[in-house]
Amino acid sequence: MRSSSLAGLVLMGGGARAAYQVGVLQAMAGLLKERNAARRTPFPIVVGTSAGAINASALACGAADFVAAVEELAAVWSQLRVEQVFRADSLGVIRSGARWLTLLSLGWLLTRWWRQRPRSLLDNRPLAALLHRRLDLRRIDWALRHHHLHALAVTASSYSSGQHVTFYQACRPIEPWSRSQRLAESTRLTHSHLLASAAIPFVFPAVPLQVQGQREYFGDGSMRQTAPISPAVHLGAQRILVIGAGRLQEPPGPRAVCGDYPSLAQIAGHALSNIFLDALAVDVERARRINHTLSLLSPEARERTSLRPLDLLVIAPSQRLDDLAAGHVAELPAPIRALLRALGVHSDGQSPGEGAALVSYLLFEPGYVHALMELGRQDTLARRAEVEHFLGLAGAQASEAAI
Repeated sequence: MRSSSLAGLVLMGGGARAAYQVGVLQAMAGLLKERNAARRTPFPIVVGTSAGAINASALACGAADFVAAVEELAAVWSQLRVEQVFRADSLGVIRSGARWLTLLSLGWLLTRWWRQRPRSLLDNRPLAALLHRRLDLRRIDWALRHHHLHALAVTASSYSSGQHVTFYQACRPIEPWSRSQRLAESTRLTHSHLLASAAIPFVFPAVPLQVQGQREYFGDGSMRQTAPISPAVHLGAQRILVIGAGRLQEPPGPRAVCGDYPSLAQIAGHALSNIFLDALAVDVERARRINHTLSLLSPEARERTSLRPLDLLVIAPSQRLDDLAAGHVAELPAPIRALLRALGVHSDGQSPGEGAALVSYLLFEPGYVHALMELGRQDTLARRAEVEHFLGLAGAQASEAAI
């Protein structure tokens, strides 16, 4: 294993799309088992955003045994159903989604009778219960204390101040950083931080958190996230693996488009893709440009700059997850399908259909989750040599074990 520099893992957001990350991690765990590598995590610095923050926290809790932590995380995702993430029964949908849509259309008429206005399209209290049941965050303290983990960070976006905040917990004091519209705060991470980071705008309710002694309401960390890789660098990572939750580049050639006026679901899906995907692509391109510029400088000139090259590996889906989700819309509970139809989601299960992008973030059902995990495994093994080099396995002695 490479030990000369700290390795960081950056897990991006994307709701149900984060199942793809689990498949990537499964493939990596398999490679480590094949080479009889140390069970301790190869990523002492873990940074997560949105659903990626939940995956990151699970890995941090199990930092002493990376393979076991991945297996436990995969088991949870494999058994996941929509009802464990948000209320999908008729009453729950009426209380949240249907009421929210009614307020949008007749709010001017009903607002005087509704003292408590709906806060989101969906009620994610089941997710809060699941996190408290399955994720013991006290294990993070233990991992930090025994130096299995260097630092964990999750990010969220403040609706109150407009700031993008990285909350982090580390094994030693790290000076908080502050940049334009983004800052960092050292704190003991809680389930509320994870729920805040994963609160998809409009879809899930905002979560109150304390920042510098003040109460602010936070939503999904992917909003206004201009530099997703930056927290890992600030925490000391010199080698960084980034696992995305959507294609960073579209394949060449024309795509079929619909000439009709876009539905609310299409607009929402496009907005979410902008929130979750575009910042990562820009930040990766920026890091690669810096690496290239530094390679052109003399050793003396490189010493005079504060910039340092990053060993960066990015793994992202090789397929459009919108298209993948379209084939699994029928797996959603009937009340959720009805709600999504009201927003303009239509699919015949064979073609992408309208609103498939929105569905791809909410489809916490086994068929779609397993397809994402399998895609993550395949994409990782397709780049096996790069992954082994990053993990420091290229020169290790292979065993007879298979992935």
